[in-house]
Amino acid sequence: MNAYRMDPTRGAAGAAVVLAILMTASAASTGSDGGLQPAASPQPRADSSSGGAAAEEIPLAVQIFFKPLPTEMPGSRDDTPEIIAVGRKLFFEQGISLTKSQSCSECHHLDARRAGGDGEPTSKGAKGLLGKRNAPTVLNAGFQVAQFWDGRAADLVEQAKGPVLNPDEMAMRSPEEVVDRLKSIDGYVPAFKAAYPDQAEPVTFDNMARAIAAFERTLVTPSRFDRYLRGETSALTQQEKQGLNCFTHTGCVECHSSYTVGGRLFEKVGVYHPYTNQEDVGRYGVTHNDEDRLVFKVPMLRNITLTAPYFHDGREAALTEAVRLMAWMQLDTKLSAAEIEEIVSFLHALEAEHPVNIAGP
Repeated sequence: MNAYRMDPTRGAAGAAVVLAILMTASAASTGSDGGLQPAASPQPRADSSSGGAAAEEIPLAVQIFFKPLPTEMPGSRDDTPEIIAVGRKLFFEQGISLTKSQSCSECHHLDARRAGGDGEPTSKGAKGLLGKRNAPTVLNAGFQVAQFWDGRAADLVEQAKGPVLNPDEMAMRSPEEVVDRLKSIDGYVPAFKAAYPDQAEPVTFDNMARAIAAFERTLVTPSRFDRYLRGETSALTQQEKQGLNCFTHTGCVECHSSYTVGGRLFEKVGVYHPYTNQEDVGRYGVTHNDEDRLVFKVPMLRNITLTAPYFHDGREAALTEAVRLMAWMQLDTKLSAAEIEEIVSFLHALEAEHPVNIAGP
């Protein structure tokens, strides 16, 4: 899927775009034009909590902009249990960092409390240096259009190679050095042979990245919102439904939509009002196109209530303030305290119903 960035010149606010889509969809559903094939109008869904009785309709806007989270990430059908097992071990392996002190899990904690992040504005690497960007969650990451805040990695495999060789992160000096380290650690040679039985030399840098990606593709976290989207309307509280309505009609769904509620496109941070940090040029550092200056991948909002602090530089600790700032910067909208509370309530419905809780290898 290509990542298309929203055009900030196309309206006074994102809500206008959403409203136009809804009006078009509503008109199509009436069938007033004899030559138009009418769109299927939303039907009452069966609510399992009410013994199969007809439940409230899921709003048309929600049906348009959101889909339930798939059960499998792209590419996972080729992942064998042996490859996943190696990847899980590698995810927690400190031996493939320069000082043998860092692993993927140091920045992406797989406990229920931190949900794939580390709770820090930016993370400390093997040399004790702080990175320049906030560590995003690895949960559901493979559903995104690209990896890293600037999208410089096309997929999880490419992403897995980056931190290992990044001088500010795990700081290994070459792929060859990584392979030598792996061969020197008990258990990896036979584990790689079991994972890649058809290869004469299975312990390779590429296979390391493939295995880590395979493990990360198991980190799928459906939420109550998915049950709601499938028709169980009682899965959300009334306040969460009000927050969903506000989230949708305010225009947040311009960027935060689909099954990941974000992570599917790139957008300039500060469309209408500038973001405080103008030093990080974002995707411009990858493409060197002027239109990509201050453009970042839109973050996923699944488990967002558990992955503070917020923004690419991690400078906002409070989710309520992050919601307020995003509406102001991106939509030119001033949300009331009540609206912010409702939206944050809805965001809690995106938390994993069965949290990933993996403490170590």
